[in-house]
Amino acid sequence: MTDPRIPTARLGDHGPEVGVQGLGCMGMSFAYGPTDAEEARATLERALDLGVTLYDTADAYGDGDNERFLAPFVKAHRDDLVIATKFALSIPPDDPTKRIIRNDPPYIRQAVEASLKRLDVDVIDLYYMHRRDLNVPIEDSVGTMAELVREGKVKHLGLSEVTADELRAAHAVHPIAAVQSEWSLFSRDIEAKVVPAARELGVALVPYSPLGRGFLTGAFTSADKDLGADDFRRQQPRFTGDNATANAALLSPVRTVAASHGVSLGQVALAWVQQQAAVHGLPVIPIPGTRKRSRVEENTAATRITLTDEELSLLDPIAAKVAGDRYADMTFTSAGRE
Repeated sequence: MTDPRIPTARLGDHGPEVGVQGLGCMGMSFAYGPTDAEEARATLERALDLGVTLYDTADAYGDGDNERFLAPFVKAHRDDLVIATKFALSIPPDDPTKRIIRNDPPYIRQAVEASLKRLDVDVIDLYYMHRRDLNVPIEDSVGTMAELVREGKVKHLGLSEVTADELRAAHAVHPIAAVQSEWSLFSRDIEAKVVPAARELGVALVPYSPLGRGFLTGAFTSADKDLGADDFRRQQPRFTGDNATANAALLSPVRTVAASHGVSLGQVALAWVQQQAAVHGLPVIPIPGTRKRSRVEENTAATRITLTDEELSLLDPIAAKVAGDRYADMTFTSAGRE
């Protein structure tokens, strides 16, 4: 009988051993509409059963609600998992709907104490800079993060949405375990510079949105039809109007590959991301998000799918044809700085 547990990999030269697929927890309490909390908690447990040990959250997900949601699960399985959270997106007091990027040392110290309290832990296993504040030298920010390691409040450091040069500058201050960026069949810009830099430095890649925020599962047709009023994808260019129609047409080769393996479109998309570890020669630990046990079982099963060179070639042209940016405001990403 096949062992359902996924294999493990080290999170870069300086990080912990984790399952080769993690779990993005944001949607359990933020961004994707109402959640069945009982099913979401069962999903966390099922993921752990299947060998998923990296659980990803951030202080910005519901203004700390996601960290609070995860706290009982983390406490119950503290020695069996790696909890990753992030700082940098501050809520201005005059407009709670906005986020201000902050990387200044006093704010980092304020943020880590708040996350430790909400997660109810003594130490955060992997602490990410969520976004880059160009007004603060990255050496200053990572220097403060390094102090948190020395003080025992954080074990390992990560960065999200940084350029190759920013990664190198940060790594010179303190070893970086992981870089988190969007990476999927729809989004491949990091392959040009960030991925080679990470490989050179011994840093793992943690792709977020490896399913294109659900688009790559084939279940989406239009924002108005398929998404609730409070679903944040309604504001994302790839999900609206003519862009959505054009992008849906790009799934044809994914369907072809899925049919040949007898698997779902989402499993092909995840298998492609997982296989980038071998293609590029570095650890790749995607963190697909889900709130359902059935989906986490489907997602982890994708780690056992190997795509042929011919299939990889068939899928290769998709990203270059995608209509619309990843976000309505791309200054929120590293794309414009690379």
